[in-house]
Amino acid sequence: MLYIFIIMGALSAIAGIILTSRLNAGTISAGDMYEMDAIASVVIGGTSLMGGVGTIVGSLLGALIMTSIDNGMSMMNLAPFWQYIVKGLILILAVWLDISSKKKNNA
Repeated sequence: MLYIFIIMGALSAIAGIILTSRLNAGTISAGDMYEMDAIASVVIGGTSLMGGVGTIVGSLLGALIMTSIDNGMSMMNLAPFWQYIVKGLILILAVWLDISSKKKNNA
């Protein structure tokens, strides 16, 4: 069990080093809202927030979709404020679709 925390710490350190080298600076707010992107990617990929099973391929496809949306909004010079709103709406839509499909399957 301890190995999981060691691996997680090492991967977090590597991600921090990569992000810092990409920005050429270390800032406090460098990773703001990355957790929302990760959660939205997994939910779009088909993993239920109500518990259940997801697949790695689905999560990767969800990450590809979220990255494409994020890149498109950045290329359109959309303000970060609106980008967060769009990502939040996408997450709400994905959760709503998941809940409605669960209700349909149970009925």
